[in-house]
Amino acid sequence: MCFSATASFGSATVLLIIGGVCIKNSETGPQRLLSSITLMLSVQQFLEGIVWISFMNPEYSEWGKTATYGFLIFAQVIWPFFIPFSIMLIEKDKKRKKILLFLTIIGSVQALFLGYGMLRYSVSSEILHSHVRYDLDFPPANRWFGGALYIIATGISPFFSSNKRLRMVGVIVLCSYLFTRVLYAQNVISVWCYFAALISFVILAVILQVKKEKVLISEIAPV
Repeated sequence: MCFSATASFGSATVLLIIGGVCIKNSETGPQRLLSSITLMLSVQQFLEGIVWISFMNPEYSEWGKTATYGFLIFAQVIWPFFIPFSIMLIEKDKKRKKILLFLTIIGSVQALFLGYGMLRYSVSSEILHSHVRYDLDFPPANRWFGGALYIIATGISPFFSSNKRLRMVGVIVLCSYLFTRVLYAQNVISVWCYFAALISFVILAVILQVKKEKVLISEIAPV
């Protein structure tokens, strides 16, 4: 999380528990893949906890560099691909599935683009105004292009799901982005990822809903 090491590790623990419940109640491969988002969010928050520790204890500065790259790999590379991909796999409607496939391709392009940028340009982190600031030294044009693809892949794709609860993922991503952009413009990546972690509760609700519906169908089905 973006406020302290304790908050980051505490958030990671909560997300780990939610992820465990999601995985336990998942019955298919696509459901488990969707549930794994909560576990990866837990790892991401844990990595930011290490970033905090590296600033408080200079002897762990090398750990901080590794954790910074690890956090940004999740934030910049994994999510734009994995979010539309996991939603696509769980989707049943063929037309929506095709749209989600297209958005997954866009997310893949974005992931490769920012992945290359992280290798090509310098990456750093610092504490600024009591939050972690991640600085990716990309050219302005690259930032605009990458940011546009990112929003399309992570924030727009959930709205094409036929599952109403999964559409809330898009609402959370877009609203948290606007909120963070306005109030925490210098710490967007860290603060946004904190708010975006709320999608774990949506995923938990989706998994439990699917399981409940399956139980109801089995109960009313003729013997």
